Amino acid sequence: MDTIRKIDGFTSQKLIVLPDDILNKISKHPLVAPLYVTDTGYFPEAKYHYRERPDGIGAYILIYCAGGEGWIQLQEGRKQWLRKGFAAVIPAGAGHRYASSEDHPWSIYWWHMKGEQAAVFFEDFDKQPEPLLLGAQQNANVVRLFEEGYEILQKGYSLNHMIYVSQLAAYLAVMLRLPQLLSADSNRQPGNKGNMDGTIRYMSEHLEGRLTLAELASQANLSVPHLTHRFKQATGYSPVDYYLRLKIQRACQMLDLTDQSIKEISHRLGFQDPYYFSRLFKKIMGKPPTEYRETRKG
Repeated sequence: MDTIRKIDGFTSQKLIVLPDDILNKISKHPLVAPLYVTDTGYFPEAKYHYRERPDGIGAYILIYCAGGEGWIQLQEGRKQWLRKGFAAVIPAGAGHRYASSEDHPWSIYWWHMKGEQAAVFFEDFDKQPEPLLLGAQQNANVVRLFEEGYEILQKGYSLNHMIYVSQLAAYLAVMLRLPQLLSADSNRQPGNKGNMDGTIRYMSEHLEGRLTLAELASQANLSVPHLTHRFKQATGYSPVDYYLRLKIQRACQMLDLTDQSIKEISHRLGFQDPYYFSRLFKKIMGKPPTEYRETRKG
């Protein structure tokens, strides 16, 4: 039996397609140009929803599943199932097709986005083997951002409205970017050996003391070279450099919030030589601890 395919029209759906003449004019504004929305919508319980675009479209497509399930297929790749609480990004220009489950039709929020920096906002999403699982707070934020942007666009396409919605789109993309990068490293399994989030948490719990690279590798169940490679890939820093920066961050808090001397702070954070601590602090913060403490904050 052939799959039933419904192109348009779902009960209680929400849909906005921005006019080309408005987009051509507004998209040149510096606060809109990096990333902006061209189309957005919400399809609840969208049974028989189906799209097929062999040549893709000129925008990035972000789909968030709020209920039910469906599937997405890029080019000739395998189908990826999109279930409640998951999000997926289809790159601009990528051939694709997707459909709602007939037995458990999905409810989806979706955005089409373009912009001069769109590729940067969504880099590496297409390399994910599966859609991205969101946390509870992120789920709520995605829905809130859609509703807020939709309400603004319902009031018209003024420059200020478009700037506002553009910033909401950027916030949405960035909010998804961090867990996407972490999931790329940990494969979304809490106990996976490559979970750098766990390593960073372990560092944070041991700032008042000293950790060796071998100890960090052991905690992560990785060899030292493997840990170093995976950690730098995830954070841009070596494990030791990141650990020292966390220590200096804690030192800043202690300088701001306590009356402890620089020597006391140095020793408490595992630095035996206060002069080395001061040199490292200046290298990272741009000023020595004494000058930092005297700077008015807030």
